[in-house]
Amino acid sequence: MDIFTAAMWIGTIIFLLISIKKDKSKTLKALKMAFGMGKGMLGSILSIIFLIGLILTILPPENIAKFVGGQSLLIATVGSAVFGTVTLIPAFIAFPLVGTLVDAGVSIVPSVAFLTTLTMVGIATFPLEKREFGLKFTATRNGLSFLFAIMIAMVMGVIV
Repeated sequence: MDIFTAAMWIGTIIFLLISIKKDKSKTLKALKMAFGMGKGMLGSILSIIFLIGLILTILPPENIAKFVGGQSLLIATVGSAVFGTVTLIPAFIAFPLVGTLVDAGVSIVPSVAFLTTLTMVGIATFPLEKREFGLKFTATRNGLSFLFAIMIAMVMGVIV
């Protein structure tokens, strides 16, 4: 366990104990609600983890790194960004996935493009967003988000 994770656990436990000392009934009620929400999301979380594991079994990170590494940086970056726009993966799954890809040798620029479009651009959520906000807003937001994702990836390539 790294120092950041240990600090988060220690901080969480300290604040939980402070909360219990301040108002035990409210804290227990909040914990009960949180565990209830967690149980409701457990199926989705496990299915996403299973799907990512299956994808990484079929397409090992080394093969992805070999494929992406064989492309020019621009093509690899745009390709990764496009793949990120059509993929719907929660951030808490996407970060470890991208870490695995970087560890396998995928360049930081395509990795950041993939991660950024995963969180900023939503082809899978486009119909819902269009219904709620309108076509013009949705198309503009997604288009600008895609361009900014490419820019962020390029800047990260210079920084890192």
